[in-house]
Amino acid sequence: MNVADSPRYRKVVLTVDGEERTLEIDTRTTLLDALRDHLGVTAPKKGCDHGQCGSCTVLLDGRRATSCLTFAVAHDGERVVTAHGLADGEVLHSVQQAFVEQDGLQCGYCTPGQICSAIGMFDEFLALHPSAVTENLTAPPELTDDEIRERMSGNLCRCGAYPNILAAIRQAAEA
Repeated sequence: MNVADSPRYRKVVLTVDGEERTLEIDTRTTLLDALRDHLGVTAPKKGCDHGQCGSCTVLLDGRRATSCLTFAVAHDGERVVTAHGLADGEVLHSVQQAFVEQDGLQCGYCTPGQICSAIGMFDEFLALHPSAVTENLTAPPELTDDEIRERMSGNLCRCGAYPNILAAIRQAAEA
């Protein structure tokens, strides 16, 4: 049977880190597997494969998403940005630079997901979305350390670099 004739396979077009990419994949393929196994984009990591660790976090049309929990076909035509696509050539994104300057990484496995999540978190914060620890729901939220911790709680670091990750996010927020 020709792959094109199979109802389980579909053509999917994704713009990944600024480059339009076309795939013909099984409809059950996660976005993470499409990125890593079919396109060779290795910035998002496969950690738990259950959406619990955040190492696969990417930005989908500007919103953070755990790529292991969504099917690639559901994002046909969308823009995917990984930690690799944030830099402008050799110039790091301000969040990436803050992670380097604050030593916000140890083994580095969770770092791409942490960085994408931090950028998505900033956008949510600037859009005035409250979190579970936002005290006053009628006033704009303050980006306190507790707010950052709560908003980043879906991203785990097995090495325990949390104080430096928090410092990096704080630095990027103040920049």
